[in-house]
Amino acid sequence: MSSLIGYAVIIVYLLVNGLFLWVFPMQFNILDYGFASLENYFMLAPWVFMFLIPAITMRSFAEEHKTGTMEILLTKPVTDLEIILAKYLAGVVLVLFAVLPTLIYDFTVYRLGMPPGNIDQGGTWGSYIGLVFLGAGFVAIGIFASAISGSQIVSFLIALLLCGFMYTGFSFIYNLSIFGSLGLFVNQLGVNAHYTSMSRGVIDTRDVLYFLSLIAIFLMLTRFRLERRKW
Repeated sequence: MSSLIGYAVIIVYLLVNGLFLWVFPMQFNILDYGFASLENYFMLAPWVFMFLIPAITMRSFAEEHKTGTMEILLTKPVTDLEIILAKYLAGVVLVLFAVLPTLIYDFTVYRLGMPPGNIDQGGTWGSYIGLVFLGAGFVAIGIFASAISGSQIVSFLIALLLCGFMYTGFSFIYNLSIFGSLGLFVNQLGVNAHYTSMSRGVIDTRDVLYFLSLIAIFLMLTRFRLERRKW
Protein backbone atom coordinates (compact mmCIF):
# COMPACT_ATOMS: atom_id res chain seq x y z
CA MET A 1 0.00 0.00 0.00
CA SER A 2 1.53 3.26 -1.08
CA SER A 3 2.57 5.77 1.55
CA LEU A 4 0.33 8.41 -0.06
CA ILE A 5 -2.77 6.27 0.43
CA GLY A 6 -1.66 5.46 3.96
CA TYR A 7 -1.27 9.13 4.88
CA ALA A 8 -4.62 9.95 3.26
CA VAL A 9 -6.43 7.21 5.19
CA ILE A 10 -4.93 8.28 8.52
CA ILE A 11 -5.80 11.94 7.88
CA VAL A 12 -9.38 11.11 6.84
CA TYR A 13 -9.86 8.84 9.86
CA LEU A 14 -8.63 11.46 12.30
CA LEU A 15 -10.51 14.27 10.55
CA VAL A 16 -13.87 12.49 10.48
CA ASN A 17 -13.61 11.36 14.09
CA GLY A 18 -12.31 14.75 15.23
CA LEU A 19 -15.12 16.68 13.57
CA PHE A 20 -17.90 14.43 14.85
CA LEU A 21 -16.47 14.13 18.37
CA TRP A 22 -15.32 17.68 19.04
CA VAL A 23 -16.80 20.11 16.49
CA PHE A 24 -20.19 19.13 15.09
CA PRO A 25 -23.05 19.63 17.61
CA MET A 26 -24.35 16.09 17.15
CA GLN A 27 -25.04 13.07 19.36
CA PHE A 28 -21.38 11.98 19.15
CA ASN A 29 -19.99 15.28 20.46
CA ILE A 30 -17.97 14.53 23.60
CA LEU A 31 -18.21 18.05 25.00
CA ASP A 32 -22.01 17.92 24.83
CA TYR A 33 -22.20 14.36 26.17
CA GLY A 34 -21.94 15.42 29.79
CA PHE A 35 -19.78 12.52 30.94
CA ALA A 36 -16.01 11.93 30.94
CA SER A 37 -16.17 9.04 28.52
CA LEU A 38 -14.89 8.02 25.08
CA GLU A 39 -17.93 5.85 24.50
CA ASN A 40 -19.00 7.96 21.52
CA TYR A 41 -15.61 7.55 19.85
CA PHE A 42 -15.78 3.77 20.14
CA MET A 43 -19.30 3.82 18.73
CA LEU A 44 -18.27 5.95 15.75
CA ALA A 45 -14.84 4.48 14.91
CA PRO A 46 -16.07 1.07 13.64
CA TRP A 47 -18.34 2.78 11.12
CA VAL A 48 -15.47 4.93 9.87
CA PHE A 49 -13.27 1.83 9.58
CA MET A 50 -16.07 0.07 7.72
CA PHE A 51 -15.59 2.49 4.82
CA LEU A 52 -11.89 3.32 5.06
CA ILE A 53 -10.47 -0.19 5.41
CA PRO A 54 -12.17 -1.53 2.24
CA ALA A 55 -10.76 1.56 0.50
CA ILE A 56 -7.18 0.68 1.45
CA THR A 57 -7.45 -3.08 0.89
CA MET A 58 -9.28 -3.00 -2.45
CA ARG A 59 -5.95 -2.54 -4.26
CA SER A 60 -4.23 -5.47 -2.54
CA PHE A 61 -4.84 -8.09 -5.23
CA ALA A 62 -7.29 -6.37 -7.59
CA GLU A 63 -4.55 -3.98 -8.69
CA GLU A 64 -2.17 -6.90 -9.25
CA HIS A 65 -4.73 -8.59 -11.49
CA LYS A 66 -5.48 -5.40 -13.40
CA THR A 67 -1.84 -4.60 -14.16
CA GLY A 68 -0.93 -8.21 -14.88
CA THR A 69 1.71 -8.38 -12.17
CA MET A 70 -0.09 -11.12 -10.21
CA GLU A 71 1.48 -13.89 -12.28
CA ILE A 72 4.93 -12.36 -11.77
CA LEU A 73 4.32 -12.05 -8.05
CA LEU A 74 3.29 -15.69 -7.75
CA THR A 75 6.49 -16.85 -9.46
CA LYS A 76 8.66 -15.17 -6.83
CA PRO A 77 10.41 -17.43 -4.26
CA VAL A 78 7.74 -16.75 -1.63
CA THR A 79 4.66 -18.73 -0.72
CA ASP A 80 1.09 -17.55 -1.25
CA LEU A 81 0.67 -17.29 2.51
CA GLU A 82 3.72 -15.04 2.82
CA ILE A 83 2.33 -12.73 0.13
CA ILE A 84 -1.04 -12.61 1.88
CA LEU A 85 0.49 -11.99 5.29
CA ALA A 86 2.69 -9.20 3.94
CA LYS A 87 -0.29 -7.38 2.49
CA TYR A 88 -2.37 -8.10 5.58
CA LEU A 89 0.25 -6.83 8.04
CA ALA A 90 0.68 -3.67 5.97
CA GLY A 91 -3.03 -2.99 6.43
CA VAL A 92 -2.93 -3.74 10.17
CA VAL A 93 0.05 -1.40 10.67
CA LEU A 94 -1.93 1.32 8.92
CA VAL A 95 -4.85 0.70 11.29
CA LEU A 96 -2.51 1.01 14.27
CA PHE A 97 -1.06 4.29 13.00
CA ALA A 98 -4.60 5.62 12.53
CA VAL A 99 -5.67 4.66 16.07
CA LEU A 100 -2.54 5.74 17.97
CA PRO A 101 -3.03 9.53 17.57
CA THR A 102 -6.50 9.22 19.10
CA LEU A 103 -4.86 8.43 22.45
CA ILE A 104 -4.85 12.21 22.86
CA TYR A 105 -8.64 11.90 23.18
CA ASP A 106 -8.12 9.79 26.28
CA PHE A 107 -5.74 12.36 27.78
CA THR A 108 -8.15 15.21 26.97
CA VAL A 109 -11.19 13.50 28.48
CA TYR A 110 -9.04 12.46 31.47
CA ARG A 111 -8.24 16.13 32.12
CA LEU A 112 -11.80 17.29 31.47
CA GLY A 113 -13.28 14.96 34.07
CA MET A 114 -14.74 16.33 37.31
CA PRO A 115 -12.49 15.73 39.16
CA PRO A 116 -9.68 15.21 36.63
CA GLY A 117 -9.12 11.52 36.09
CA ASN A 118 -12.76 10.58 36.59
CA ILE A 119 -12.85 8.20 33.64
CA ASP A 120 -13.20 4.44 33.31
CA GLN A 121 -9.67 3.65 32.13
CA GLY A 122 -10.31 -0.09 32.17
CA GLY A 123 -13.21 0.27 29.76
CA THR A 124 -11.24 2.72 27.62
CA TRP A 125 -8.23 0.45 27.19
CA GLY A 126 -10.48 -2.54 26.59
CA SER A 127 -12.24 -0.55 23.89
CA TYR A 128 -8.93 0.38 22.26
CA ILE A 129 -7.86 -3.24 22.18
CA GLY A 130 -11.24 -4.24 20.78
CA LEU A 131 -11.02 -1.52 18.14
CA VAL A 132 -7.62 -2.75 16.97
CA PHE A 133 -8.92 -6.32 16.76
CA LEU A 134 -11.98 -5.09 14.86
CA GLY A 135 -9.78 -3.17 12.42
CA ALA A 136 -7.54 -6.21 11.96
CA GLY A 137 -10.62 -8.32 11.21
CA PHE A 138 -11.87 -5.80 8.65
CA VAL A 139 -8.44 -5.83 6.96
CA ALA A 140 -8.62 -9.63 6.59
CA ILE A 141 -12.09 -9.30 5.06
CA GLY A 142 -10.88 -6.56 2.71
CA ILE A 143 -7.89 -8.65 1.57
CA PHE A 144 -10.23 -11.53 0.77
CA ALA A 145 -12.61 -9.25 -1.15
CA SER A 146 -9.71 -7.94 -3.22
CA ALA A 147 -8.58 -11.49 -4.02
CA ILE A 148 -11.94 -12.58 -5.45
CA SER A 149 -12.38 -9.64 -7.82
CA GLY A 150 -10.27 -8.06 -10.52
CA SER A 151 -12.01 -4.71 -10.04
CA GLN A 152 -11.10 -2.34 -7.24
CA ILE A 153 -14.62 -0.89 -7.11
CA VAL A 154 -16.20 -4.33 -6.88
CA SER A 155 -13.66 -5.31 -4.24
CA PHE A 156 -14.54 -2.21 -2.23
CA LEU A 157 -18.27 -2.93 -2.40
CA ILE A 158 -17.82 -6.61 -1.48
CA ALA A 159 -15.60 -5.69 1.48
CA LEU A 160 -18.05 -2.99 2.59
CA LEU A 161 -20.97 -5.42 2.50
CA LEU A 162 -19.05 -8.17 4.29
CA CYS A 163 -17.74 -5.82 6.99
CA GLY A 164 -21.20 -4.33 7.46
CA PHE A 165 -22.83 -7.73 7.73
CA MET A 166 -20.21 -9.08 10.14
CA TYR A 167 -20.57 -5.99 12.32
CA THR A 168 -24.35 -5.52 12.36
CA GLY A 169 -25.93 -8.39 10.42
CA PHE A 170 -25.93 -11.02 13.15
CA SER A 171 -27.16 -8.51 15.75
CA PHE A 172 -30.02 -7.60 13.41
CA ILE A 173 -30.94 -11.26 12.93
CA TYR A 174 -30.74 -11.80 16.69
CA ASN A 175 -33.17 -8.93 17.31
CA LEU A 176 -35.69 -10.56 14.95
CA SER A 177 -35.97 -13.45 17.42
CA ILE A 178 -36.51 -15.94 14.58
CA PHE A 179 -34.01 -18.47 15.94
CA GLY A 180 -35.53 -18.79 19.39
CA SER A 181 -33.10 -20.36 21.85
CA LEU A 182 -30.33 -20.23 19.23
CA GLY A 183 -30.60 -16.45 18.99
CA LEU A 184 -27.79 -15.81 21.47
CA PHE A 185 -25.49 -18.14 19.53
CA VAL A 186 -26.31 -16.29 16.29
CA ASN A 187 -25.55 -12.96 17.97
CA GLN A 188 -22.17 -14.28 19.12
CA LEU A 189 -21.23 -14.95 15.49
CA GLY A 190 -21.12 -11.21 14.84
CA VAL A 191 -18.25 -8.79 15.47
CA ASN A 192 -20.34 -6.30 17.43
CA ALA A 193 -21.08 -8.70 20.32
CA HIS A 194 -17.39 -9.35 20.96
CA TYR A 195 -16.35 -5.75 20.36
CA THR A 196 -18.95 -4.59 22.88
CA SER A 197 -17.80 -7.22 25.35
CA MET A 198 -14.18 -6.02 25.17
CA SER A 199 -15.35 -2.42 25.55
CA ARG A 200 -16.45 -3.23 29.09
CA GLY A 201 -12.79 -3.47 30.04
CA VAL A 202 -12.67 -7.25 30.52
CA ILE A 203 -10.51 -9.00 27.94
CA ASP A 204 -12.18 -12.39 27.67
CA THR A 205 -10.20 -15.11 25.89
CA ARG A 206 -13.37 -16.05 24.00
CA ASP A 207 -13.48 -12.59 22.42
CA VAL A 208 -9.78 -12.72 21.51
CA LEU A 209 -10.19 -16.21 20.02
CA TYR A 210 -13.19 -15.00 18.03
CA PHE A 211 -11.23 -12.20 16.37
CA LEU A 212 -8.21 -14.43 15.75
CA SER A 213 -10.51 -17.05 14.20
CA LEU A 214 -12.22 -14.43 12.03
CA ILE A 215 -8.85 -13.21 10.77
CA ALA A 216 -7.57 -16.74 10.16
CA ILE A 217 -10.72 -17.80 8.27
CA PHE A 218 -10.63 -14.90 5.81
CA LEU A 219 -6.87 -15.20 5.28
CA MET A 220 -7.28 -18.92 4.56
CA LEU A 221 -10.13 -18.15 2.15
CA THR A 222 -7.81 -15.68 0.43
CA ARG A 223 -5.09 -18.32 0.17
CA PHE A 224 -7.59 -20.81 -1.25
CA ARG A 225 -8.67 -18.24 -3.83
CA LEU A 226 -5.11 -17.61 -4.95
CA GLU A 227 -4.38 -21.31 -5.21
CA ARG A 228 -7.46 -21.79 -7.40
CA ARG A 229 -6.00 -19.40 -9.97
CA LYS A 230 -3.15 -21.85 -10.48
CA TRP A 231 -5.42 -24.69 -11.48
